[in-house]
Amino acid sequence: MKPLPGYKQTEVGVIPVEWEVCPVGQKGEVITGKALAVNGPGRQRPYLRTKNVFDGRIDIDDVLTMPMTDEQFAQFRVRQGDVLLNEGQSLELVGRCAMYREEYPEPCAIQNQLVRFRARDEVSDLFASYLFRHCQQTGVFARIALQTTSIAHLGGSRFARLLLCWPKSEIEQNAIAEALSDVDALLTSLDRLIAKKCDLKQAAMQQLLTGHTRLPGFKGEWVETRIADIASPTSEKNCSGESLPVLTCSKHLGFVDSLGFFKNQVFSKDLSTYKIIKRDEIGYPANHVEEGSIGLQDLYDVGLVSPIYVVFSVGEGVNSFFLHRLLKLDSYRQKFKTATSSSVDRRGSLRWPEFSTIIVKLPPLPEQAAIAEVLSDMDAELAALELRRDKTRALKQGMMQELLTGRTRLV
Repeated sequence: MKPLPGYKQTEVGVIPVEWEVCPVGQKGEVITGKALAVNGPGRQRPYLRTKNVFDGRIDIDDVLTMPMTDEQFAQFRVRQGDVLLNEGQSLELVGRCAMYREEYPEPCAIQNQLVRFRARDEVSDLFASYLFRHCQQTGVFARIALQTTSIAHLGGSRFARLLLCWPKSEIEQNAIAEALSDVDALLTSLDRLIAKKCDLKQAAMQQLLTGHTRLPGFKGEWVETRIADIASPTSEKNCSGESLPVLTCSKHLGFVDSLGFFKNQVFSKDLSTYKIIKRDEIGYPANHVEEGSIGLQDLYDVGLVSPIYVVFSVGEGVNSFFLHRLLKLDSYRQKFKTATSSSVDRRGSLRWPEFSTIIVKLPPLPEQAAIAEVLSDMDAELAALELRRDKTRALKQGMMQELLTGRTRLV
């Protein structure tokens, strides 16, 4: 099929006529870090050691010192605007890149697990970083990393020979990079806002669920009681083997669909021994509750959990949402650990007899409901922000696909 007007067919696909196909090494200097001898020649120089290079971010493990000659330091030194890429580690990580910016320690040299790209004149380093990120996300780097060995290595020479399409104009490169950078800035602001809201929610939970802060209009003493006095265990099993959603309890997310969470089936094909957990019932895996894995089942009218789970329902005068959030506090995780260690169960499990002896402090039901409503509103606000962030990330991926291949041109 003949390309549309303004486009041409090349070895990397259809691109705008004003773009060109050329190897990475023609657009910048490519160099792989080198492992230096601990007792080698030269004076001590700072040496950048990274845990990983993520999508646009360098996770610095430490800045060590290593003996280097002046020539070695000049060769492997990084500077503002250099693009650093993971040389290997795994297929998922190979080629992940980020720009070295002034907020990082400077000056220092790179280690042998990194590849450095230094843009030549009339090449936008920020555009190059986005182009390389797109290559990593679309599997380009993973394919070339396994060309000569079963171990994933990007390889400086293979990377330098890689053919990619580039706008000839640095102005267009900068325009594309600026558009993508604006979306990154929005994502960063959303991440910060979500983190702030999470901190506020944790503070609100700590204050409201313990009675340190009271909502307007509520007074009176809170009452201490055993869990056994306000809740009852349920042990109904799915004896008929009915096909119901199987749930698992995550420490941070609460109850989630097992298939979606683990990406494959980790539960038994025979569901007849699985426990039934109904909406508004609380459950936890007996061998992991001290980690905070306790959830309120609010996904389905009826679901299933593994036989190892303890499931219970609350009685009249208790708001299940309030009690669940109370049991999620760090102070109760410590109580779970204490109760588990004193349990006669040698497998380190916290069964109902020991769990039900734990003391909780509750306000009257109207105050429980009011606190639950406040925390539920905060949950909803966080969920809306996270959904907006996820949609923005998806938008960014679409923009990268369109802009970095020339399918969509900026005015």
